[in-house]
Amino acid sequence: MESNLPTFRHTLPLQLRFNDVDLLGHVNNSIYFSFYDLGKARYFEAVKTQNIDWKKADVVVANVNADFVSPIYPSETIAVQTCTIEIGNRSFKLLQQIVNTQTGQIKGICRTVMVGFDIGTGSAAPISDEWKEAICQFEGKDLRKK
Repeated sequence: MESNLPTFRHTLPLQLRFNDVDLLGHVNNSIYFSFYDLGKARYFEAVKTQNIDWKKADVVVANVNADFVSPIYPSETIAVQTCTIEIGNRSFKLLQQIVNTQTGQIKGICRTVMVGFDIGTGSAAPISDEWKEAICQFEGKDLRKK
């Protein structure tokens, strides 16, 4: 029986900075998106096993939805975890979470839809077979819609 719970094969430790903290004494909500972006970039490098030249990007963000589950405080040790949960013909879906690495408490959850992109025409395009294969290999399972 296959579990419906995602497996996060990519974890990136995050360093909190003094200016990440707002007047309420916790990490400002807008900073979470920087953490998710950094997690996506490092995840894609791990998936493709190379640095990504974003000037030649063939995938772009189409939609982002975030849930702020619990405040992050400056004393916490945190990381962002990233996985792909589904691959379609023209898009794939990422799931990310920010966690306290000592307690396992989830601080935030982010769902992102990435779409294929043709930089030459500036329009949507199918997700390349190269991306599909690399993601499935990294995740250790076939995530393509049947």
